[in-house]
Amino acid sequence: MRFGARLALAVGALAVLAAACGAPRAGDPQAGGPGSSHTAVDCGPYAAYGSHPNTRVTVYAENRDREADLFEETWADFARCTGIDVQYEGDGEFEARIQLRVDGGNAPDVAFFPQPGLLERFARAGRLKPASDRVAALAQQGWSADWNRYATVNGTLYGTPLVANVKSFVWYSPTFFRERGLGVPRTWSELMTLTEKIAASGVTPWCAGIESAEATGWPVTDWIEDVLLRQQGTDVYDQWVSHTIPFNDPRVIRAMDTVGSVLRNDRYANGGFGPAESIASVSFQEAGTPVLSGDCALHRQASFYAGLWPEGTRIGPDGDVYAFLLPGADPDTRPVLGGGVFTATFTDRPEVRAFQEYLASADFANARMAKGPFVSANKGVDPANAANPVDRLSIRLLQDLGTRFRFDGSDLMPASVGAGTFWKGSVDWIGGASTRQVADSIERSWPSH
Repeated sequence: MRFGARLALAVGALAVLAAACGAPRAGDPQAGGPGSSHTAVDCGPYAAYGSHPNTRVTVYAENRDREADLFEETWADFARCTGIDVQYEGDGEFEARIQLRVDGGNAPDVAFFPQPGLLERFARAGRLKPASDRVAALAQQGWSADWNRYATVNGTLYGTPLVANVKSFVWYSPTFFRERGLGVPRTWSELMTLTEKIAASGVTPWCAGIESAEATGWPVTDWIEDVLLRQQGTDVYDQWVSHTIPFNDPRVIRAMDTVGSVLRNDRYANGGFGPAESIASVSFQEAGTPVLSGDCALHRQASFYAGLWPEGTRIGPDGDVYAFLLPGADPDTRPVLGGGVFTATFTDRPEVRAFQEYLASADFANARMAKGPFVSANKGVDPANAANPVDRLSIRLLQDLGTRFRFDGSDLMPASVGAGTFWKGSVDWIGGASTRQVADSIERSWPSH
């Protein structure tokens, strides 16, 4: 899905000889300077990053396909103007392979970490480079203290947020709701009443899928975290994530069983695919598509799913699909579970620092948002420029001081748990293992130090 594309731009008459050697110097014709026969590029916005001709920065991440294309398109002008050849490689098994690459002496210059727990592991091992003063200043300017805390280890900042997402959304078809006289629920009780009403009409209400290659299982962990946050509030959630209370605390068991009442119930799941246990074999990318055909009515998934609907799908209150915030017990509170990707570096060369500074800027976030679905928690992002109404809602929620935001718990846990036993246990649980058995097993796996 993802690919490693190389941006190699030549300079004038040297193109034939040096096409693979790097990008042109800032101000050269192919960088948009005077006399260029190519599309002009205004290099003014990139002057602060300096000139780094004939240099290369390698980037390793999990993003592939169109996601990778959009990243590369966004930083293309930066690369032209600074002279940096940004070589990107996307890998669907990033979490499993990044450690192998680092241990094998093949660490990238820059990595996009989808889990703060994984970033922390490399920081504690002394493999990551602390953020420069300039990056630290951009981090303080652009994000809240909570967001910066996720990339801070022992008081040292190692990275900055790149992408944000709101995970607490339920996608639905406005047409389906309108034709059946259904309303958007404001409380969990109303959501369950809605679920039963849809089931009674002959439509299996929920569709879901958790297959994700080496990361299979993570959508279930999101469900459990979201429900725990709504049932118990932020304090208990924080205690669970930090292991101040055990993974198998009775309150966590209750949240898991609440989720199980939906996802392990053949009456309620898995619309458009089969019995509830089919959730384990359905890819998360395809899991919401039955909403479009009316074979299911509800799909809980993050804001980034806006980019996974089939091409041409209209998103909005009058479109083919839209989303509402997963409700809790109180209609007046806004618990929001979210996630994100963080940049961090394994090297400390000038061109690497310049690239990390650009990624930490509001300019990058706004430029990326202009190219398609994208959410950032950067304070400098203008929600009005979002690609669709759900992205716009997500950004406003993330910028709203009244939102009770919490980061994805499995991403904050030790990687061996959050991206290991919790994922695997979730697959076993969907397959029929008991809640107590799975929770106890995950608790036993928690590192003792």
